[in-house]
Amino acid sequence: MKKLDNKLKQLLMEGTVLPAHPLCLDENRQFDEENQRLLTNYYIESGAGGVAVGVHSTQFEIRLPEHNLFEKVLQVSADVISEANLDRPFIKIAGICGPVEQALQEAKLAVEYGYDMGLLSMGGLQDLTEAEILDRTRAVAQVIPVFGFYLQPSVGGRIFTYEFWTEFVNIENVEAIKCASFNRYQTLDVVRAIANSPRKDQIALYTGNDDNIVSDLISIYKFNVNGKEEEVQFRGGLLGHWAVWTSKAVELMDKVKSFKAIPTHEKWVELQVLANQTTDVNAVLFDVANDFHGCIPGIHEVLYRQGLMKGIWCLNPNEVLSKGQSEELTRVYQDYPTLHDDDFVKDFLNKYKVTV
Repeated sequence: MKKLDNKLKQLLMEGTVLPAHPLCLDENRQFDEENQRLLTNYYIESGAGGVAVGVHSTQFEIRLPEHNLFEKVLQVSADVISEANLDRPFIKIAGICGPVEQALQEAKLAVEYGYDMGLLSMGGLQDLTEAEILDRTRAVAQVIPVFGFYLQPSVGGRIFTYEFWTEFVNIENVEAIKCASFNRYQTLDVVRAIANSPRKDQIALYTGNDDNIVSDLISIYKFNVNGKEEEVQFRGGLLGHWAVWTSKAVELMDKVKSFKAIPTHEKWVELQVLANQTTDVNAVLFDVANDFHGCIPGIHEVLYRQGLMKGIWCLNPNEVLSKGQSEELTRVYQDYPTLHDDDFVKDFLNKYKVTV
C-alpha cells in the first residue's frame, strides 16, 4: 500500500491549488507532447501545489483503445515535474476510472509513474450498488492513496446517500475528497460525514464545485457530534476551472488564507465580489447554458487565446464550443480583467521561447 508523503499531506491539509490538466492535440487530433509539456510547466510556474492528470478535463476518451493515451499523459507530466527539480512539495494526482479491474490497473500504473494520489471517479458505475462502490474504493486504496470524487450527475456522476459517505471517509488510505456535486445539499452530506468521522482530521476536503468556488473556500461548517462542536472547512480546490488563469487562482487562495487568518470586513467584501465574478466566468467557461456541452472546449479556448495551446481540438470531433460561447468568453474577459493572467502567461512564454 503506497502512503502519502508527510510533506505532501501537510500541503494538502494546509490547502492548495490543484488544476485539472487538459489534453493538447494538434490539428489532426494527435497528441502534441511538446504542447503538453509546456502546459504542465505553466502549472508548475504558476505556483500550483500539484496537478491532476488523466481526469475529466484530460478527456476520458484517452482510455479508448483507438487513442490509448492514458499512460502517455501520465508519463509526460511525471517527466516534466521530475525535470523541474522543485524545492517545494508538489502533488501528482492521477485520474482513476472504471470498474474495479480497470481502476486497479490504472492505480498500479499511476504508482509506477510516481503519482502520489489517485482521483477515484465514480462516474459511469450506475449498475453498481453503493456497497460495491465502497468495496472498489477499498481495493484501490490498497494500491494508492485515494482522493475521493463526488461527480455531478449531469456529466456522468450519480447521487450518493449520506450513509455512503460515512463509510467512505472511514476507509484507510482515503486522504481527501473532491466535492463536485454542484449541489449544496449533496455537498453538506459529504461535509457532515467528515465531521462525524473519527478520521475527521485526516481527510482533506477540496472543492470541485466550479459554480461555487470562492464561497466553498470561505465557508465554515459546524456540527454537533455527540455533544461536541466539530468544525470542517474546505482546504483548497481541485478544479477544471483552475486549468486556466492558474496564477490568479494561486493569488485567490492566498487571499482566502489571509481572510481566514485575520478576517476583516474589507477582505470579506472583496471575496464576495470575487465569488460572484468567478461564478459568472465559470458559467461561460463550462457552457452551463448548454448543459456543459462546451465545457472542455471552453477551457481550451482560453488557453488557446493566451498561446498556451495551439488549438481547441478534442478527441471527440463533436466536442466543440457552443453557439455564442466564444462571444461570452470575450465578455467575461472584458468584464473581469483582474481575473485573467495574460501578463503572467506572456512572461512565461517568453521564458520558454514560445512565440504566439
